[in-house]
Amino acid sequence: MKALRLAFACLFALLLAWPARAALDAARLARLAADDNDEKVAAIRELAASGQARAIDVLRALEDDALAVLDGGKRVAIVANGRLRDAVSDADLGPAPNSVETVVINNRIRGEIAAALAALRLKSDDRRTRLAAARALQGSDNEELLPVLEAALAAETDAEVRTALTLAAASLALASQDPQRRLVAARALAASDDPQVRQTLATMITPNKDGSYPEPDARVRAAAQEALAQINARLRKTEALIALFSGVSLGSILLLAALGLAITYGLMGIINMAHGEFLMLGAYATFVVQGLFRTYFPQAFDWYVLAALPVAFAVTAAVGLLLERGVLRWLHGRPLETLLTTWGISLLLMQSCRTLFGAQNVEVENPSWLSGGIGLAGGYVLPYNRIVIIAFAAAVLAAVWLLIYRTRLGLFVRGVTQNRAMASCTGVPTDRVDMLTFALGSGVAGLGGVALSQIGNVGPDLGQAYIVDSFMVVVLGGVGQLAGTVIAALGLGSIAKFLEPWSGAVLAKIFVLVFIILFIQKRPQGLFALKGRWVEA
Repeated sequence: MKALRLAFACLFALLLAWPARAALDAARLARLAADDNDEKVAAIRELAASGQARAIDVLRALEDDALAVLDGGKRVAIVANGRLRDAVSDADLGPAPNSVETVVINNRIRGEIAAALAALRLKSDDRRTRLAAARALQGSDNEELLPVLEAALAAETDAEVRTALTLAAASLALASQDPQRRLVAARALAASDDPQVRQTLATMITPNKDGSYPEPDARVRAAAQEALAQINARLRKTEALIALFSGVSLGSILLLAALGLAITYGLMGIINMAHGEFLMLGAYATFVVQGLFRTYFPQAFDWYVLAALPVAFAVTAAVGLLLERGVLRWLHGRPLETLLTTWGISLLLMQSCRTLFGAQNVEVENPSWLSGGIGLAGGYVLPYNRIVIIAFAAAVLAAVWLLIYRTRLGLFVRGVTQNRAMASCTGVPTDRVDMLTFALGSGVAGLGGVALSQIGNVGPDLGQAYIVDSFMVVVLGGVGQLAGTVIAALGLGSIAKFLEPWSGAVLAKIFVLVFIILFIQKRPQGLFALKGRWVEA
């Protein structure tokens, strides 16, 4: 009796395996090499529906241009490590001849392969693999995968994967000929936050030029309209969060650019038009450190940014110190001369960088821990590099605050800023304070250049994009006021990012500039004014 049961079990297993095995015979696989792309697509979809684990190897070989058809189409082989392996049985067929030709595919076929591989991975034991596969299938239009999805949905126990499978099945069901099935699918898609789903639903309810609709059934259109409204309402919160994050991110960049300028402008009254070039020097210092790490310390390349911070600070602080000692110390109280002089110095610094590094932008690569981001609903992403820059700006601000309000040098800086003559009379070395403070402000700008190198291009004109915005932050916040600089930078950044979706980047900047002009008319001293004898002077 046990032997009989075993025989029946084996027979049953063979019967179950027969259709899948037949799906990978050489004749079927040979269709992958057909000249007609539609034939190739049909063959790929058959492989996806077969559920065969071996189909994954075949499709990967096709994707990697490593699938060859031999013996006049009678045998399909995979080219791997210079040898041929039978695509059906995995038998070794010997060395691959130099003349072997592989199947050529285009972008359309690659998209079909990606969807087919995702369908085959739904049977993986790894939850993350199944989840990624289910999400990848949400944009597929292969109706033949619907039974595969439904079977995977019936066997799936993980709630998140089931949700992704449900949405993928609903996306495919929209192409069904049955209006009732499309109606159910449209209602199910209300739970999706995928951008492609939003586009599909919007297309269904958008009339054609002749007044007809892509979706002929009025009930289905109404369901699609309601689903789209629910998705948009849900994503408005995410879009508001993204706008706020973008504003804070831009504000943190403006803060790093304007922080040193606020200190030096408040202390010395110098209109430093070369301050943007200190950002550029910090970015180029990062580029040089990156090159050194890539050449001499490739195993520690991911940490080159941390090494670039003190280098950029030292380089820009040294340049700032030389500028103050060599030129600016003789121009105190002469704002027009300082403006023209520093503008000329900015041109000199830009031309020097063009000579050393070339006129084209240079490449600064993000380390692995600054690549990628946090995914949000609707396909939005919070990039890691932006998150780190926000935290970095906060750390730099805290360090500057401690220096200004908790050190002897900071006490001298505040004293000279409020009343230079009185501070000099009490023994404060105003010349040395000017020199050290200008070097500090230049070094902070260099740190801002390190941050900028991680989010954009590095070129000779990098600083020109931020000098005007930096002065706007300083003027709006109040001369020499850290709190005002912080509020102005974050405020201007957020306002600009909230206006951009409605007005565009250029008009948003114009609106911000008009706002600052009107604000200064009412409050010339900015958000925060210095208090003390300086006010009475």
